[in-house]
Amino acid sequence: MYNFIKTIAEGRTPKELKQISLPYARDGLGRSLSKQSIDYHFGKLYKGYVDRFNAGEGDPNFNEAGAYLHSIYYSQFMPPKGSNKPTGKILEFIEKYHKSYDNFQESFEKIAMGIQGSGWVYLAKDGKIKTIVNHEIKDDIVILVDWWEHAWALDYQADKKGYLNNQWKIMDWSTINTRIFDFKL
Repeated sequence: MYNFIKTIAEGRTPKELKQISLPYARDGLGRSLSKQSIDYHFGKLYKGYVDRFNAGEGDPNFNEAGAYLHSIYYSQFMPPKGSNKPTGKILEFIEKYHKSYDNFQESFEKIAMGIQGSGWVYLAKDGKIKTIVNHEIKDDIVILVDWWEHAWALDYQADKKGYLNNQWKIMDWSTINTRIFDFKL
């Protein structure tokens, strides 16, 4: 993954940001995220955080955090296939803190649907499901879902539950497993 995330995790501010390359085609996420949504969200909004930071425009902390979160968000996906259930360390992690994948999804949905307005919802390294109100750099993210309207409105209109359910279909559990490699289970 892009060194920007490592730089931030080490508490250093990068001099210049670089947008990650998608590990799949822009039309590769099927019905979960359309090419139109990715072109807009990844191609314009996420790119905008990077460009504004590099140009010294706007709030540098907001732009840096927006780029950081989008780097994590877009790197955790893969084209949909089969039932796509978690395996390996992430499954052990989910079962330790939430008893089952189904319980985890229910808890995640409840917290996500409780967000009034926009933000982010994520599974943290301590097993808790947490939210980010705006853009903020967090060093404890395992799974991250963008809950800003621009992430789901083009494809889902007001169906945020449908958006969340389809996020699970494109999670790349092998990538997510690398995020918890050093966790003590």
